[in-house]
Amino acid sequence: MADEHEQDDGGIRTFPFPVDRSLLGVGMQVGPMSGGRAWHTHAPLRGVHRIDFHIVMLFTGGPVRHMIDFTEYEARAGDLLWIRPGQVHRFSPDGAYRGTALTMQPGFLPRATVEAAGLYRYDLPPLLRPDPARLAALTAALDQLRREYEDATTLPLSLHTAVLRHTLSAFLLRLAHLAASSAEAARGRRSDTAFTLFRDAVERDFATNHSVSAYADALGYSRRTLVRVVRAATGSTPKGFIDHRVVLEAKRLLAHTDLPIARVGAAIGFPDPANFSKFFHQHTAHTPAAFRAELR
Repeated sequence: MADEHEQDDGGIRTFPFPVDRSLLGVGMQVGPMSGGRAWHTHAPLRGVHRIDFHIVMLFTGGPVRHMIDFTEYEARAGDLLWIRPGQVHRFSPDGAYRGTALTMQPGFLPRATVEAAGLYRYDLPPLLRPDPARLAALTAALDQLRREYEDATTLPLSLHTAVLRHTLSAFLLRLAHLAASSAEAARGRRSDTAFTLFRDAVERDFATNHSVSAYADALGYSRRTLVRVVRAATGSTPKGFIDHRVVLEAKRLLAHTDLPIARVGAAIGFPDPANFSKFFHQHTAHTPAAFRAELR
């Protein structure tokens, strides 16, 4: 059954949200993590993969080591891991995943909530460590969401789905505030609506558009405005932000697929292999071939 859900994504398998496993077919799931396979939706416990939905894991045990985009995160009891669509990750086959897992299909929540909760803030850390008060609030909100999710008989489906959306929104807004405040405490910087639009545009178009001016024109901002908001949110320049995203995708494809190096370059906007090699070396101090060999 898992095979019919898999998609090919440049050599890295992508698993879509398993609607058929969700109670009443709603666009979310919430339940316990356990030794069985159901909670991680048939994604492999060995090997890297992508998902096209959100997964939030609240741990009641540990430690568990989980790789997300070349970084190993160690989660312990009371920690949360938030993996967003498209991120390359790997389960730890030896890890004791205990706690609650929430998965959510893109499009289940209205756009205003998606924006307010920063669901696509890829600049925020996946590993979150709330203080006791915030952990208690998040746990209570997640428990309430699970109760509403499992109560499939009290309300008609339309009202059941509406209640789930509201309850999920409350949990995600708490979680997003924790993620944003954790990042701001570490950076001492702020986000901006212009930066949000720029970030989303880069995430959508980085494989074909590496030009700051082109993004500025498309979004209706001046280059100066983009420089200001990107520096305020990340400490980097718009060009640095774009290049970082391009390099990340190159690393993903070099490390986790057997695509020829020329095809990796073409997939991220470098039809000339020499230009790709020069760009990659500039940003990593390795050639693409050397980077791949080091990880094999």
